[in-house]
Amino acid sequence: MGNLLKTGSDWLEAQRHAHAAGTVVYRRGSDSVSLKATVGRTAFEVLDEEGFARRIVQRDYLVRSQDLVLAGQRTLPQPGDEIVETDDQGNTLVHEVVAQVGEDCWRYSDPQGRTIRVHTQRIRTEEP
Repeated sequence: MGNLLKTGSDWLEAQRHAHAAGTVVYRRGSDSVSLKATVGRTAFEVLDEEGFARRIVQRDYLVRSQDLVLAGQRTLPQPGDEIVETDDQGNTLVHEVVAQVGEDCWRYSDPQGRTIRVHTQRIRTEEP
């Protein structure tokens, strides 16, 4: 019998990708790739200049690490990259990959490193 937890994790990842993901464009400069992503969120607490705690909620995108290929090379997210998606009203939502204080701009979401959680913030909305 194989590793039951790994088998279950593999099945859940396949279900997320097949049934809970939409198409987005990931771009870095002039390079881009169309891939499937699941929308999520991460909440951070940071201290402002006056020492008050401020809660920040970021839009996250969960993507398969094997799909993040730019200029023919598998890559990892970098601050300043962009993720572009189209909402139900036809608006184009542009999100910039960002890191929060003490955090990276991405992290693996599973022990095998198959899924990457990318932290972003919206920088603009373009209406149709």
